[in-house]
Amino acid sequence: MKRIVYLFVALLMMATADAQTLTERQKGLAACACLMAQGDMNRLEPTVRMALNKGVTINELKEAFSQLYAYTGFPRSLNALGVLSKVLENRQANWQEGKPWKRPAEWDNAKKAYELGMKNQTQLSGKPFNYEFCPQDDYYLKSHLFGDIFAGDQLSAADREIVTVAALSGLDGVAPQLAAHKQGAVNMGNSKQQVDELCTWLCNEGYTLNTKWPKGEPNPYGKYFIGQSYLADVGGGVMNVTFEPCCRNNWHIHHKQVQVLICVAGRGWYQEWGKEPQEMTSGTVIAIPAEVKHWHGAQKNSWFQHLTYHKDVQDGASNEWLEPVIDEIYSKLQ
Repeated sequence: MKRIVYLFVALLMMATADAQTLTERQKGLAACACLMAQGDMNRLEPTVRMALNKGVTINELKEAFSQLYAYTGFPRSLNALGVLSKVLENRQANWQEGKPWKRPAEWDNAKKAYELGMKNQTQLSGKPFNYEFCPQDDYYLKSHLFGDIFAGDQLSAADREIVTVAALSGLDGVAPQLAAHKQGAVNMGNSKQQVDELCTWLCNEGYTLNTKWPKGEPNPYGKYFIGQSYLADVGGGVMNVTFEPCCRNNWHIHHKQVQVLICVAGRGWYQEWGKEPQEMTSGTVIAIPAEVKHWHGAQKNSWFQHLTYHKDVQDGASNEWLEPVIDEIYSKLQ
């Protein structure tokens, strides 16, 4: 009977662990890490405020931005810390300082730092890791990254990997490292569900552009857009348009044809003349009647990608580009 009870308790604990989801605090850390990695300081400033409002402490952000220099370089680390310093000039009463920073003992003992690094790297990798091809990097990883840096006590090992996965998700050309750290995040105490949720959340909120649809080349119709957009022909008369954050096209009218928009990634806006704007998220489909003046584009803090094609095309169909969607109007959208 006791064995049955113990088995039931163990299964219950496993189910509870699998059911874990990201906290609002972890999302705040992740968003800051992702934007810091991209070097997007304009979007980072309001995101730092958001993170502080969600319970991330000031010292945790300092630790996260410091750690990420190892993945994104000192310039972006220092820029992010500069943004944090600027935000704190108007410090809110609910923002927490966090636990006092203290100098890790490992910083004064190279042997202990190396031993700690070996332990952390082994746990993260799931087995001993030795990069014999380049002994220099092998030493830097063990002694400095997983030793000196991981010796700090502001972030848990699980949080450090949330930060790392978020940062790597915002970078191009690092797929092997991202895959390794996604597994490492599980090995360091996060559930697989949390890691999968993290990557999906970053994409859905527009911090990354994680999509199967091609980004394409700079849009040849860029003169009718504010901001940068990209265009890709995906076949069958369907085009994929990718908008960087804040990018939107001018007001325009499709004459003698219906335009269909299908959002496939990120968050965007669609608005018809004289009507309230509509939010577009993944799966949103909008059919725009002929002769209707409208515009569409990304939200301020998100990438946006939609497929578009025309139907009910009549003879003499055309597209008429009109005035831009000025900042005074666009900036009021929430």
